[in-house]
Amino acid sequence: MSTPPVLSVRDVDVVRDGNPILHEVSLTVRAGEHWALLGANGAGKSTLLGLLGALAHPTRGFVEVLGHRLGRVDMRRLRSYVGHVNPRHDLRSPLKVHDVVLTGLTNTLERVPRWEPTREQAGTADRLIALLGLGDRRDARWPTLSQGERSRALIARALMPSPRLLLLDEPATGLDVAGREQLIERIDTLQRTCTGLASVLVTHHLEELPPGTTHVLLLRDGRCLAAGPADEVLTSDQVSKCFDHPVRLTRVDGRWSVRAGRPAGERGVNAVAG
Repeated sequence: MSTPPVLSVRDVDVVRDGNPILHEVSLTVRAGEHWALLGANGAGKSTLLGLLGALAHPTRGFVEVLGHRLGRVDMRRLRSYVGHVNPRHDLRSPLKVHDVVLTGLTNTLERVPRWEPTREQAGTADRLIALLGLGDRRDARWPTLSQGERSRALIARALMPSPRLLLLDEPATGLDVAGREQLIERIDTLQRTCTGLASVLVTHHLEELPPGTTHVLLLRDGRCLAAGPADEVLTSDQVSKCFDHPVRLTRVDGRWSVRAGRPAGERGVNAVAG
């Protein structure tokens, strides 16, 4: 018997204050798949991610997260089983990295008073910190971290409850080249290490996609332009339509890059063996 999908979205519409944001969007994500939501600013990516993270209800259609249909489940409880990484983490206290990661267990910004992790939980935090490349920053204070280090710490935090689903909302926002590359490398390591984990990453920059990206959904004006395996969806023609601008895609060593313009008659990805 096949395993139920981690996420199931069927014919979803979202209307806010009379404004249509998503139109008849469908998506199925299974364990071990790593999806990217791509589209121009205002395409509806963050709205869709909010549905996947049980932060909002659709206006029409249905959404099932980890087998639970929105509208028939305690949303707050369901969110505790989803690893949702928001780079706009509003932490004001100078917590150490280790303590920030541990707050993933309590789903709070700050350490809960008089709460102490078990030895096993503290060990899990240390393993995740090392996996995200922050072993030498375990005791560093939050205000001293670079933006890239903060992004990786928040991913470790989101993984503390051992979620089956990880949602990444533009995790490379505000990073310089070094920070972006370190982040992508660690996300790629994570995807290869946690084989049962499903993930969805939102971005509008193809250069930010990890090599382990398996599937892509292209959104344009709130509608699904294309969805499926990454190599089938990420073509020069499809991406040009998605962003309403002619572009040429190349892929080297598993990473995509984009240039403006497209030679006449070119179709698909100009793949380069890495």
